[in-house]
Amino acid sequence: SHSLWSHMMHLLKHHHRQMKLRSSSLLLLLSFSPTGSFTTSSEKPSTTCLKNTAADNSNSNIMTPADPWNPFDKQHIEEARKLDVWPLDKYNAKTLDEVHPRSYTQSTTEPHQVYDLIAIGAGAGGLVSSKQTARRGGKAAMISAHLAGGDCLNVGCVPSKALLRAAKAIKEVKRAAEFGISLGGAAPTIDFKVVMNRLRERRSVISPADGHDGTSSAGTHVFQGFGKFTSPNTIEVNGKTLTFKKAVVATGGRPTVPDYPGLKEAPYTTNEVLFNLEELPPRMVVLGSGVIALEMAQCFAAFGTHVTVIQRAERLFQSKGGDQEGAALLQKILTEDGVTFLSKSTIANVETLRERSKDTLPLMKVTLNVGEEKQVLECECLLVATGRASNVENLGLEEAGVEYQLGKGVTVNDLAQSVSNENVYAVGDCAAGVPRLTHMSGEMAKQAVQNALFGDDWKLIDFVVPAVMYTEPEYATVGIESADQAARKGIEVDVYRGGLEHNDRAILESDQNGFCKIVCEKGTGKIIGATIVAARAGEIINEVTLAMKHNISLDGIGRNIHPYPTTGEAVMGAGLQYINSKWTRLD
Repeated sequence: SHSLWSHMMHLLKHHHRQMKLRSSSLLLLLSFSPTGSFTTSSEKPSTTCLKNTAADNSNSNIMTPADPWNPFDKQHIEEARKLDVWPLDKYNAKTLDEVHPRSYTQSTTEPHQVYDLIAIGAGAGGLVSSKQTARRGGKAAMISAHLAGGDCLNVGCVPSKALLRAAKAIKEVKRAAEFGISLGGAAPTIDFKVVMNRLRERRSVISPADGHDGTSSAGTHVFQGFGKFTSPNTIEVNGKTLTFKKAVVATGGRPTVPDYPGLKEAPYTTNEVLFNLEELPPRMVVLGSGVIALEMAQCFAAFGTHVTVIQRAERLFQSKGGDQEGAALLQKILTEDGVTFLSKSTIANVETLRERSKDTLPLMKVTLNVGEEKQVLECECLLVATGRASNVENLGLEEAGVEYQLGKGVTVNDLAQSVSNENVYAVGDCAAGVPRLTHMSGEMAKQAVQNALFGDDWKLIDFVVPAVMYTEPEYATVGIESADQAARKGIEVDVYRGGLEHNDRAILESDQNGFCKIVCEKGTGKIIGATIVAARAGEIINEVTLAMKHNISLDGIGRNIHPYPTTGEAVMGAGLQYINSKWTRLD
């Protein structure tokens, strides 16, 4: 049959890829010479490397996984579901072959007696810290307990952006007539199975970058199992004890679930399983109003789901002092896209009317306190997106002498170093007090390697960290986001605004909703933050971030020539507003 033939081809391709990766390992190791560092993104400049030879990192004794994931094997399907991965189609099988191979324990039969660095966790932090250590001549290991690539690849950045692209396509089709394109009177229809199939296919294309084969080819020893500290300088995994000079805790975080009556007993959804959906829910209630909540609310509304967002505050981003104009604009646009907002609301009770089955979505009744009134909603999908907690339990941190706080993470100093064990570092979502972003985790991993192995003093305080919400329009921030947030911190500021109302590119795109606001220390051009609401704001914010990082004043941005016509001219517009405020006028 066609399905059997497809599976045979999948097995052959998997075998070919494994052999190709194995044969290229030496070539890769020679490319990552100990005389210079190799990174896939920017890092603090250094040409220093450890004095081990490339041969020290050779994985000549690689242990090959027993067999690839089989979409037609019941046992494999059950095993995948225990990993919160379903359906086990050819694309999910391909991803799992990379990030959690079956029967895989470790990439080498000869672990090092002492490792320069061991990373516990295989998300951005674990991958970057262990690979960079190996590429710079060190003996490195990475321990992966769940899915390599972490939340970002499997249940976060990657699958969510695949869904958002489909939602954007739907909105573009609905506006076709505005651009002179006729659909013959037919309304566009959504094939949700195709949407989700594309998500899984696109994710499988990216997965080799985070897969075990790629990591071991870089010179890192990969262990698949649960790692736990047994002393200040040892970690146990799969019954083996590994000794380290330095360790990086990169165990990430997980969604938090509030203790509302009936909620924890209900078949609610978080981002950890949302991207496994095989049927479009007719109704969705979203608990929370942060990044995941708003991205998925707009996305599923575009697919045709009736979406209601429950937020405790009166307006978006109120708790952190986000820009009021941006918050109002974004809520207005999402409302126009079909999202209903219930502000100043909390859940009183959740009742399960129907459990989830193989062929049927669950059904829940959500009773809300909306101001002084009660309101009842029924939904097939209750998406809980109220925040995240650090994964620090059961890691043996006590045995390692590593101080931590439940939910918040490992307590670190400005070098990303444990305050109680100088040989242990923590990066990303499991480190207390840092932004919980994939790019933050990756940058902290580079910082940890530089500081731990090369004696540097690269400090967290030097980081300038942008954040982006990929709604339409995108909502990007960096530093102090608004005058309101500055006031809460006791900082006097001036805010300069470049709007899209008169931006020629925005006019031609029929997309004039948005602005760029740059926050400066009062009376100066020193930039301390920004909020940008616009199409591709995530790309535009980089100019402001770079200026902040290298102390380029706002007049420097204003004098920087921007190509015409571009939405990014809004940044220049804010700069010109500052320059114009300092003009000398002729009498």
